[in-house]
Amino acid sequence: MLAIVAAIVFGIAFLLDLLNASIGIGLTALLALGLCLLALHQGGVGTAGAGSWRGGWRRARR
Repeated sequence: MLAIVAAIVFGIAFLLDLLNASIGIGLTALLALGLCLLALHQGGVGTAGAGSWRGGWRRARR
């Protein structure tokens, strides 16, 4: 989930850079936010319950 949010933040930052637009937040701040979200995703934050809604696919393979 965090990786998807990071991709959206990077996409917004890219579009703002292409259009030379500003939303009150600097481009560097958006890139830092995206990198923080990717770091949290890589660290495993927000993925604790990811397997529970799938019905235990690991048990089904055994």
